[in-house]
Amino acid sequence: MNRSNRATALTIAGSDSSGGAGIQADLKTFAAHRVTGQSVIASITAQNTRGVLSTFHPPSGVVADQLEALFADGQPDAVKTGMLGNAENVQTVARLLKRRRVRRLVVDPVIRSSGGKTLLSAAGVRTLMESLLPLATLVTPNLKEAEILSGVRIKTPKDRLKAARAILKTGVASVLIKGGHLRGRPEDFYFDGGRPLVLDGPRLTGEDVHGTGCVLAAAIAAQLALGEDPPTAVCLAKKFIGVAIRGAIRSGAGVACVEPLAGLYREEEKSGLIRRLSGAMEILKEAKIGRLVPEVQSNIGIGLEGATGHDDVLAFPGRINRLGDDIVTFAPAAFGGSRHVANVVLAAMRHDPAMRAVMNIRCDSELIAICRRLKFSMASFDRAEEPVRVKVKEGSSLEWGTDTAIGRFGRVPDIVYDLGGMGKEEMIRVIAPDIEMLVEKVLKIHRLYRPAG
Repeated sequence: MNRSNRATALTIAGSDSSGGAGIQADLKTFAAHRVTGQSVIASITAQNTRGVLSTFHPPSGVVADQLEALFADGQPDAVKTGMLGNAENVQTVARLLKRRRVRRLVVDPVIRSSGGKTLLSAAGVRTLMESLLPLATLVTPNLKEAEILSGVRIKTPKDRLKAARAILKTGVASVLIKGGHLRGRPEDFYFDGGRPLVLDGPRLTGEDVHGTGCVLAAAIAAQLALGEDPPTAVCLAKKFIGVAIRGAIRSGAGVACVEPLAGLYREEEKSGLIRRLSGAMEILKEAKIGRLVPEVQSNIGIGLEGATGHDDVLAFPGRINRLGDDIVTFAPAAFGGSRHVANVVLAAMRHDPAMRAVMNIRCDSELIAICRRLKFSMASFDRAEEPVRVKVKEGSSLEWGTDTAIGRFGRVPDIVYDLGGMGKEEMIRVIAPDIEMLVEKVLKIHRLYRPAG
C-alpha cells in the first residue's frame, strides 16, 4: 500500500444537516485542496435549504474530548473554527488551542444565520473576542459580523478600514471583511495592519448561495496548511470560492448551495470532452467529409456545462483543414482554442444552455435543400443588417448573427446559416446538445451531399 503524508486541516464547527455548509462543506473543501480533513462537532443544526429550524450544542466536555483525541494523535497543519454554539464551547476551544500552541488558525465568526437566527449569544461573542481571536491568524466576518466585532457601522470603504483596525485590537493577526452583502461588486477587504488589500470580482449570481462563508474560510485554512502566507491564501481562496459559487447546486426547495468540489468536477468534465471530441474527429476523418469544409476551413466547438467564456469552450486551434476529401487538424483540441467558434457556442447557450456543440460547414443551395429534406429546424441572418459596432469589433459578427437568428426563430435550431456578404463566405452552423448528436447531424448531411464538379 502506498502511503504519503499530506497536510492536515481541522474544522471545529457545526453540523449542517442540509450538507451545504458547516462541517460537511469544510471537509469537502479540504478534500478539494488535497488536504486531509479532521473535524470536531461543536454544534448540531436541524436545517435545510430554506433555513435553520433548531440547534443543539453538545456539552463542552464532549467538544474537549474530540479535540483531545485528535491532538493526542498529532498536530494539524491548520485549524478553522465556524459555528461554536455558546460561550462555554468557545472558551473550551480557545483553551485547548492555546495549550497546543496552534499557529495557523482561521476564525469564521458565525453569529447569525442568513435567515437572521442567532447562532452565537452575546456572551459567546464576547468570549470569542477575548479568548479565541487573540490566537487567530485571520478572522473572516461578513459585514454584519464585522460591525458586531468592531462596534463600527460600515457604510463606506473608510468604515471598513476603521472596523478592521478595531478588530485587530482584539489581538487577531489579520482581518478579512467579506463583501458578499455589499451592493454592486462584492469586494472583500483584507487588512493586517499594513496596506489594505481589496479583492474585487464580479457578482457571480443574483441570489444568495448557502455555505459561501464556511467554504471561503475552509479554503483559506487549507491554503495555510499547504504553507501559503495569509495574503496569498486569501487570494487563492477567493478564486476557489468563485468556482464553487459558479458550480452551486440545488438540493432542495430553498437556496442553492455552494459546491466545493465544482473545480474537480470541472476538470473531470474537461477530460471527458477532450476524449469525446477526439473520438468524434476520428469518425469524421474516416467518413472523409472534406467536401463539407468551406474555404475558410471548419471547426468544432463544445462548451462546458454552464460555459460563460472562451476558455470554457473546447475547439481546434488552427481549425479543421481540407485535403481533398480528407480533413486534418494541426493541433489538438484545447479550451480557448478558437474564439470564433466559441462565440457561436456561447451565443447558442445563452438561449438554451443545453445546446453546447457547434460545427461550421460550407453553405450552398444544395446543402440548404438537404437540411430541409432532413427536416432540420433552420434559422438564418442577413449580414447586410449587421450593425457597424459589430463589424468593427473583431470576432463579433458570428456571435451577433447567431444571436439574431435564434432570437427571431424563437429557439435554438439545428441549423443557423447565412448567405455571406462583402468579403464574407456563406456558412452553415450545425448545432446540437452534444458532440455525438452533432456528428450524427453532420454525417447525415454528408451522405446526401453531391457537390457539382
